[in-house]
Amino acid sequence: MSGHWTFLTNHAHLLLAVARDPDVRVHDLAALVGISDRAALMILDDLERSGYLHRQRVGRRNRYTVHPHQPFRHPTTAAHDIDELLAIFSTSRDPSSPHADGTAH
Repeated sequence: MSGHWTFLTNHAHLLLAVARDPDVRVHDLAALVGISDRAALMILDDLERSGYLHRQRVGRRNRYTVHPHQPFRHPTTAAHDIDELLAIFSTSRDPSSPHADGTAH
């Protein structure tokens, strides 16, 4: 059973993108993740209602604040907070370190 699948959901991808750029536009988020603007808005609403982020209106734009000390939702990972995921993807990789080229060794 092969096909197109990823380890992270669109919710995770949007949360990571917002954590990297709190002033990102919905259209840019959607393009980054590869979903429609409407789907991105629905996911942002989910994340906000569940307490993973806060959306604040600043002029004509939104500014997002991620709440990193929220647990993962699945029972097998609920003992971990999302700040662990954010830490994995927010660290810059040293080009001289193993696996920095994205290959699996």
